[in-house]
This record gives sequence, structure tokens and C-alpha cells, in this order.
Amino acid sequence: MLTKRDKDLLRGTLFRHLDGLVTATSAHALWKKGVLTHLLDRKTATLDELAEKFNANTGYLNVALRVLASQGWLTQHIGNNGKQVSFSVNENSKAAFSLVPHYEEPVNYLSYAVKFPNEQIGPDAFQRLDKLFKTFETHFGMTNTDGNAIEFQILKHIEGVIAGPIVVMLGMNGFFHKYFMEASFRAQEYHKDPESFKKILDFLTYLGWFKKKNDTYQFKDEGLFFAKRASAYGVTVSYLPTLIHLDDLIFGDPVILKDVAPGKPEQHVHREMNVWGSGGAHSTYFKVVDQIIIELFNKPIDEQPKGILDMGCGNGAFIQHIFDVIENQTERGKVLDEYPLFLVGVDFNEAALKVTRANLIMADIWAKVIWGDIGRPEQLAQDLVGDYNIKLSDLLNVRTFLDHNRIWEHPKEVTGRQSRSSGAYVFQGKRITNDLVEDSLLEHFQKWKPFIERFGLLIIELHTINPEITSANLGKTAVTAYDATHGYSDQFILEVDVFKDVINEAGLQSAKKYFTKFPNNDMATVSVNLLKSKN
Repeated sequence: MLTKRDKDLLRGTLFRHLDGLVTATSAHALWKKGVLTHLLDRKTATLDELAEKFNANTGYLNVALRVLASQGWLTQHIGNNGKQVSFSVNENSKAAFSLVPHYEEPVNYLSYAVKFPNEQIGPDAFQRLDKLFKTFETHFGMTNTDGNAIEFQILKHIEGVIAGPIVVMLGMNGFFHKYFMEASFRAQEYHKDPESFKKILDFLTYLGWFKKKNDTYQFKDEGLFFAKRASAYGVTVSYLPTLIHLDDLIFGDPVILKDVAPGKPEQHVHREMNVWGSGGAHSTYFKVVDQIIIELFNKPIDEQPKGILDMGCGNGAFIQHIFDVIENQTERGKVLDEYPLFLVGVDFNEAALKVTRANLIMADIWAKVIWGDIGRPEQLAQDLVGDYNIKLSDLLNVRTFLDHNRIWEHPKEVTGRQSRSSGAYVFQGKRITNDLVEDSLLEHFQKWKPFIERFGLLIIELHTINPEITSANLGKTAVTAYDATHGYSDQFILEVDVFKDVINEAGLQSAKKYFTKFPNNDMATVSVNLLKSKN
């Protein structure tokens, strides 16, 4: 039985694994081009100077350097009202940069891992993995791998690069679910190439996940901990198509992954994997919204919403959860035959719509599942009235981890504000200054205000934190992975306090009774808000 301390340590390993997937790829790309050596020589340099010298795309270069700052290897400076960014070396830079070449073999392996779980691991991938396992077991020649040493940090990064895609593959393909309760199992029960698959199981055994006796394997408590949290790797691993192209994004064609023909799947992310990983993450926060839903749907019927609209419905899990709460825990649930809920799942992505439809049908929940753009609420309102004779303002609007993932729109009015954000923001390779990100978010919420004044907007949102806080708390937050995957894919996560300031400026307020952040300290990367008009 794992103690609380055991779980905290294992959770720290998981966070370091996620750090590794983005740090190894970012640092390796910068090292190959000579950026890290240049920084060691110069001690400090502005982002613009580095971009000019290395012919880099300023926005993605900024994301990569901020990743290293979050890991404690550089220090970020933002000046001139957020207009100028610079980076300087610190006491960790020389030691960390000297070890970056160890990332090369693991990063190269990701060109095979990006095909998981769509394809079974082929002979070439097994051969590459076998070599990587053996090198890892010798600690890549590093000797100081205990505690908080930089060698330990980098070895955990490499461990994450190797293990992350494997864990996601096994999780999505049902391996963990199938063998959770088994007393023991053998490699041939799962894979057509058992001798090769044994090497993966042996690696996980080396990490302490399994006990092995002869040819049989059995989960240890540590392995069950990670297996039950396989989806926690899903979102970061889903961005491997982006992470393996950082050479292009930072130093080449910044839109290489954006040129997608109509009807073709996205190139920058494995969307179904992303939805799978997101669905697992969402469940952590669902309980927080229950009290809001229960209170709202216990009111007199004429004070209740006619239904719920989930913008960015993902895999439909949030709709299912809310419907279950209403049906089983509210007064409205007792009269659903007389006052049925009008449920709408909306998403910009066709793959997500497909998954939502299938999941809601399986759950026997009636809902409309339609295409929509979070940046065009007026169009959505028109579609709802025209197609279903329902007003957007008559629904409770809900969404999870979406507002930061809207298509970039340059603000119509530039306020000249002094931004307090430390984030790195990009659109198609070009850096967006932090003040413009806040101005754009302001106009975004102003668009939505007319449609949420009556019943509100229930929103779970993702946030960044300052690299100084991150680097002082390695193993306690997954924010480095969030910053990288969202930064490289042109998404805009702001700090909690900055986000709330913009909400207030838009004439909205987050109900104090319900506002929650996770964790409830300076490292908060998730918030739950019920937004309503101040008027």
C-alpha cells in the first residue's frame, strides 16, 4: 500500500516525465543550432538578437528558451512594458547545457514513437528501443543521479521521453485496463511479437512498475499508480507531431504543420489522443462544478436554464457528467420528462465531434452535436435559433480548457496596457506581445457577454505560472509541458490573476462563492469560474 509520501514522490516523477518530453526536444533543437553555446559565451542576449543571429522565428524561439527558464537553466527578463524579452545564463546553465547532447538518442526515438498507438511497434522501433533501454540502464554515463542534481533532472527527462509514448500506447489500447486485476500475465497474451514486447515490460520492471518471475509479470503498487494515470501523459504525448518538428518551427518554416487541406486531419497534434488525455484530466475538476450545477437546477423551473451548451465538447465527458448530476441530484432531474434538458455539444474539430456523438449515444443521452467556433458566438447564436429555435442566452454555457485555444484575432483596440504576464505567445512563428494577448482576451469575453448575462458561463481554464516559481518547484507542477505544447501550437494561457483581471475589465465577474484554483497556491495552473455580468 502506497503512503501519501510515496504517492507524492511518484506524482513528482510523472511531472518530471512530462517536463522531459518538452525540455529534451526544445533543448536539443537549440543545442544543435549553437544557441546554447552562444548564450554561455555572451552570458545574456535579447530574444531579437538571438532570432537575428540564428535566423529563428522569434515566437517559437521564445517558447523554447522559456522552457529552459522554467527548468532553472536560464533566467527570463521581460522589460519595456513587455515589449522586450531577454535571457541570461545562471548557476545551472553550464552544467545543464553540457549534458544536453544526452538527449539526442531519446529525441531521435520520438520519430518512431509518434506513430504510437496507431501502429503496432515494428522491428525498427523495437531495435531502437532496445538500444535506448540499455543506454538508459547505464544512466548515459552520468554518475550523480540522486536527489535534485541536474544529472538526476535530465535522467528523469529521458525516462519520460522513453516511457511517455509507451504508457499512452498501452493505455489507449486497453492493456492496463485488461491486466489491472490479473494476478499475473505474459507478453504473448498481448503482443504478436512477445520476445520484443518483453523488452518493454522489462524496462517498466526496471522502473519498478512490475514484478517479474520467469516469463510472467505482475503489477506492483508503483506500476498501478502510473497505469491508472496513463491519460495524464496523453495531452503532452499527443503533441509529439509538433515536438519532433521543432527544428522547422524554430529555425525553418513556422507554418509547416498548419497547411492542412480541408477535411484532412490536423498535423500538429494527435487529436483523438488529445481528447482521450483531456477527458482523463477533466475528471479531477468535475466535482468542483457539481455544487454550481445542483444549486442552479434546484431553483424554480422558470429561473433555470433551458439546457446546457458545452463549447469545445472534446469527448463529451463533461456533458455526460453534468447530465448525470442534474438527473440524479437535482429537482430538475425529477421532472425531466416534463421539462427536458436541451443539450448541445459544440466543437471546432470534426474528430472531437465524432467521439462526442459516439460517447453520448453509448450513454443514452440525447444531445445535439454541432460544429462551432468559440470566437464567433453571434454566429453560433444565429445557428441555434435558425436550426433548433433555441436562444444561446437561454442555456448555461460551459467549457473546459478552451478559451486559450481560440484562433488568434488581433485586438481591434490596443489599450497600451502594462502586462504582468510572463508567458510566451506566438501566432505562426511571430511573437505576440503579452499586452496584445490580454487585449485580445478582453475583446473575446466582450463578444460572449451578451449571451451569458442571464445564466452565466461555467468555465474551467488552464494557466501558466512564472518560470521563477516553476524552477523552484520542479516535480510539483506540470506547467512546463503545458507552456511548451500550448506555446508551440499558438495557444494563449495566462496566469490566474492576469486572467481574472481581464475578466473584470470585460464587465464580468467570477462568483467568489465558486471560484477555485488548483493547486490553491502560487502554482495554480487550473481555475474554475462561474462568470456573470457585473450589471
